[in-house]
Amino acid sequence: MLQQDSNDDTEDVSLFDAEEETTNRPKKSRIRHPVASFFHLFFRVSAIIVYLLCELFSSSFIACMVTIILLLSCDFWAVKNVTGRLMVGLRWWNHIDEDGKSHWVFESRKASPQEGKTVSEAESRIFWLGLVACPVLWVVFAFSALFSFRVKWLAVVIMGVVLQGANLYGYIRCKVGSRKNLTSMATTYFGRQFLRQTTGDTQTSSGE
Repeated sequence: MLQQDSNDDTEDVSLFDAEEETTNRPKKSRIRHPVASFFHLFFRVSAIIVYLLCELFSSSFIACMVTIILLLSCDFWAVKNVTGRLMVGLRWWNHIDEDGKSHWVFESRKASPQEGKTVSEAESRIFWLGLVACPVLWVVFAFSALFSFRVKWLAVVIMGVVLQGANLYGYIRCKVGSRKNLTSMATTYFGRQFLRQTTGDTQTSSGE
């Protein structure tokens, strides 16, 4: 869903329209957007629960599939358009310019030093925990359905992986910036791990 054609372009910009009342408030641990926090988890957790339990309460595969897809669709819209902007100050979207060129835009609200930080620690934990954990579960469900030959459920599970994986990818891009930053972070991490391992081996050899 987020794959770009060769003619596509991407932008990493600041969230220019952060008009919420949280802009000038200091960073706190309390939840400032309880409704957004609730619906950030409600749709995605409900989809997982329905997937796990639907066969116990209904013999209709079509009814189960439609219910899960509706919950996944509601979750995708809510997380992409509402909860990310309110809870962590991030947003990603796509627009077509006058030349017909597609642009993926990844926005991050940057508070000035005078404003202080605007993201609640509690909301940030809730947001990223739900954003990361649920797609991982859908990947597990995909392998489970594949190896247990539950072929009819594969389409539903793949829908969960795609929709929730798209939001995860989009918000990671918002958080860390462009693909070059992603590559740089990975290179730096593995470089540090290699250097730490090399240093440890050297110290062990010296001790002997």
